[in-house]
Amino acid sequence: MLLDPAIRDWVLIPIMIVMVLVGILRHHITMLLTGEPKKPQVKAIRESKALLRGMRLRTYGNHIPTHAFSSRKAILAEAYENGRYLKNSDAGNNNNNNTPTTPPNPMTDPDMMEGMMESMKKQLTNMVPQMLIMGWINFFFKGFVVIKLPFPLTPRFKTMLQSGVDTRDMDVTWVSSLSWYFLNLFGLGSVFALILGDNNAAGVDMAAMGSMPGVMPGAGQPGQQTDFKKLFTGEKENLLITSHKWDLDDVEERLLQKYGKNPIKKGNTKSQQESSPAASKKEMSVKDKIRASQQQKGNSAKRR
Repeated sequence: MLLDPAIRDWVLIPIMIVMVLVGILRHHITMLLTGEPKKPQVKAIRESKALLRGMRLRTYGNHIPTHAFSSRKAILAEAYENGRYLKNSDAGNNNNNNTPTTPPNPMTDPDMMEGMMESMKKQLTNMVPQMLIMGWINFFFKGFVVIKLPFPLTPRFKTMLQSGVDTRDMDVTWVSSLSWYFLNLFGLGSVFALILGDNNAAGVDMAAMGSMPGVMPGAGQPGQQTDFKKLFTGEKENLLITSHKWDLDDVEERLLQKYGKNPIKKGNTKSQQESSPAASKKEMSVKDKIRASQQQKGNSAKRR
């Protein structure tokens, strides 16, 4: 099967150019809607860094001596239990008083409301251009076969590469116009990074696509507030059960063993020195017995 060159000039290339231009336009619209990113609060940064400190202590704690690890573990465990690093100080006081705390309402938190609005703006800028382009392709280029891939594929890729073309005998390597749109949608990230930089909003935001509008907040969405109190409690338990062994223990002996030397422990030198005379005496007594038996055999032979 051969393709008309007009399909390349009026279907294949225009779809790709439109996708690039729409991505650039979406990037600038997103920058205008969101504005400059808000600086995080110091207490919020302290919460995350305190949790990260405990994780690093468990991971790299063997690099420090035992007394340093024990002191850090005790201080962090006490701080996690008392809620010292929590952004909301009332949570720590309620924890000390053993009173149950109700989860914060995200609708009353201005930071949470602002995060929800930012996510809704990203969803809007992602969904509207995609709906318009898909409608344009389905209206003008429905059923077009635009390109053939230069490498073979298995039949499982037929539904992905030939969307909108219901044929059983067509080779899998042929790509329809709708599938060409999806390939450009998820494959132009490197082109946008080259034109707009790494941190751009032209590509597809998978987090924004995953969070559909209309879902109630607090149901596992990206805008849901993290409960650091539970995280601190779990990290405290992990710290308490973490064992420690300093990496520099017996490093001299391990170094000598690495280069084929026989290390001698300091505590065993005296015992080896004390046991060596007794061992030599035992060995000499065995030799004496052998010599005596040999002399007795020689004397018996002479008598005969």
